[in-house]
Amino acid sequence: MLSVQQLQINGRRDDLLPATSLQVRRGELLLVAGEGQDQRTALALALSGRMKPSNGVLSWDNTTKTKKIRLASALVDSPGVNEPEQHLSVRDLVTEDLSLIPRRYRGALLSKPWLKVNSFEDLAGLWIEQIPAARRLELLTALALADPATDLLVVDSPDRHSADASSWLPRLQALASDAGRPLAVVAVVGALPENWTGPAAVIGNSVSHPPEPETEPAPAHIKRGQARPTPTAPAQPRPAVAVEPKAKHAAKPTPETCGAAETSAATTAAAETEYENLQRTAK
Repeated sequence: MLSVQQLQINGRRDDLLPATSLQVRRGELLLVAGEGQDQRTALALALSGRMKPSNGVLSWDNTTKTKKIRLASALVDSPGVNEPEQHLSVRDLVTEDLSLIPRRYRGALLSKPWLKVNSFEDLAGLWIEQIPAARRLELLTALALADPATDLLVVDSPDRHSADASSWLPRLQALASDAGRPLAVVAVVGALPENWTGPAAVIGNSVSHPPEPETEPAPAHIKRGQARPTPTAPAQPRPAVAVEPKAKHAAKPTPETCGAAETSAATTAAAETEYENLQRTAK
């Protein structure tokens, strides 16, 4: 069984592969949908052990060793990675792919016998670009399964060659359900077919989102649709004004000071009267 938990690959700016979780057993076909080609190819490379993930756990039959996953899997028709060149002939493609299989399994390195045994003689004289989408997938998956050690088949974007799911879906279903050689098959596609009811996953299905802030419920007296009142800041106390003390000469006279002033005025008046009497006597 292929088990993937929180598989994620860093990119230059954003994640090349957002966190994704999935699992598929032998005898099953799993479709994984993803919008961007870069994300689909990154997932296909990681699932087949061709790219090391930045985070997460990838295991095949309870082993997490990348080398064992790579040896047990086959990557099929990945754009920009191992898709056949359009100017390549079918004979040359078969010869190249058979040369990658361990010698003890491949037999004679001749394309003609292999094409005949696997019923692809009708394609022998064609270029890759001339092959219909359905036959193209049949040829590429047969070459991938020429290695008997392959138990996991990862197909990258088979729907890019045709908008009709019947050009690729029946072939992958037949490979997964083959009783003689049950395979775990994963197809990374742009969108799930409308009539698909089997196992499926979506790229980025394990991305964690931060919780949204809770909104304060409206008071009971506010009706639905009515705008909330704008909260007003509490009134600030006015600062106390410091009052400077008045000058001493401006102070109000007290009863004691009033009495002292009257006594002084009377004494002065009596002295002036006596002085006037002395002047009169001298004359």
